[in-house]
Amino acid sequence: VGILDFYHAAGHLWKAARTLFDGRSTAAKDCFNDWRHLLRHGGHQLLLTQLTHLINMDHLCTSAELEALIQVQSYLQTHHEHIRYSRFDKHGYPLGSGMVESACKWLIQQRFKGVGMRWSDDGCKHLLQLRVLMVNQAFDDLFPTVNWAEHLPSPKF
Repeated sequence: VGILDFYHAAGHLWKAARTLFDGRSTAAKDCFNDWRHLLRHGGHQLLLTQLTHLINMDHLCTSAELEALIQVQSYLQTHHEHIRYSRFDKHGYPLGSGMVESACKWLIQQRFKGVGMRWSDDGCKHLLQLRVLMVNQAFDDLFPTVNWAEHLPSPKF
């Protein structure tokens, strides 16, 4: 299931609302909150309809405002299948990418981005596969015939 990060999509809505209204005004914040609520709670079609209506009233918009509205409308249309947040929420899918980004930082960056480290594509790929096995506690499955007890250090040390 492809899900567009909700907070990323909401950032695009804020950019359009800020351009359409004075970015610090209550009107911009209210517009953003309304759009964000629609997006989050199954109203993405209504949101697209509202954006289309505003775009069609181009005589009331500056060129910058019109461009911002068209950009966010195009963005949401492009990702139409990936912004059905109310449906994703019902299935228990996470709506943000923070968990994945955190896993990448923990799994990859901690091991592969140390000071002075350089990796070939193949070397990185192979070591990453080993790291994933280790993290998933499946590393020993690589060597099913090895008796690890024979290779442990002596308890006297």
